Amino acid sequence: MTKAAELAKMGEVITNSQIGGRRNIIINGAVNIDERNNGSEVVPASNLNAYIIDRFRYNATQASKLKVQQNAQAITPPEGFSNYLGITVNATHTVASTDNFFLTYFVEGHDSAHLDFGKSTAKTVTLSFYVQSSLTGTFSGSIVNSAENRAYPYTYTISSANTWERKKISIAGDTSGTWIGATNGKGLMLTFSLGMGSNFTGTAGQWNGAQDFGATGETVKLVENSAAQWKMTGLQLEVGSQVTPFEHQSVGETLALTQRYYYDPKLTSGNYWWLHPIVTDGTGSYRRGSFPLPTSMRADPTATITGFTSGSFTNGAPTVEGNDHRNYIGFVGDTNAENRYSDIRGLQLDAEL
Repeated sequence: MTKAAELAKMGEVITNSQIGGRRNIIINGAVNIDERNNGSEVVPASNLNAYIIDRFRYNATQASKLKVQQNAQAITPPEGFSNYLGITVNATHTVASTDNFFLTYFVEGHDSAHLDFGKSTAKTVTLSFYVQSSLTGTFSGSIVNSAENRAYPYTYTISSANTWERKKISIAGDTSGTWIGATNGKGLMLTFSLGMGSNFTGTAGQWNGAQDFGATGETVKLVENSAAQWKMTGLQLEVGSQVTPFEHQSVGETLALTQRYYYDPKLTSGNYWWLHPIVTDGTGSYRRGSFPLPTSMRADPTATITGFTSGSFTNGAPTVEGNDHRNYIGFVGDTNAENRYSDIRGLQLDAEL
């Protein structure tokens, strides 16, 4: 092999045959963006399928057992990273067969269609991440389709307590089952088990026709251990069988990508969104306003108004009047308000998968 051919082959290994563009399918894999909670601790007590840190969702069958926080316990991240996702046991729970506790990341169909899962041309992917725990042993997770009837459970072993370790797992693409294509739905689901019941586990290292969120080889169930901790960062999913260095992005790029799914404009004093009176006849008016979006969102977002004020506002909070996930979301106040005013002082727009 000539020197030029050797260098070309080395380039293929380094980039998994990808010359340019994003290698990492995961958004916010370095856990730099936390628009929802701004670093505050969350103990899911009611909504047990809740997004916690941008693009990461917590799933559980029991309330208040685990708490989640960006940079929990303020430890030193791995070299080259500033942030991580931390999970701590808040109250222990013995995992029953019907229980599940896990962290989820959904890849949008537009971002997973090129993997060709469900076809004979399905591509191998490699999952890598930095992890540490106060516990040692075998942990598990899975890659699952949108219908949750095809799954590839995987295991990884933490050898040293409270020590960052990088894990690398290659997964042959699924040539069977139904996987959605280039749509804005759930292309694939990546899970990290925090304690999985036997109803939701399957044989690791192969594709199973089941709802497996973890592997039967899992020996550590985090939620069963008092004050136990699990931390993760540098999450990367890429095409090919070779693991490559984590693909860092600027915070601006990552923020723009996460805002496709969730946007909090961080309205503050002097920066409220005003709904102005618009006269519709001789006796009254509506208050209307149109809020511009920073990027095209995945779908029409659900708007939650978390604060508002008004001069003589008697008919409750403003409501959504129009919704165009590419450009704006519109609001309307009450009628007969020609000389009144109102403003929105807190707003969250959610278009998550």
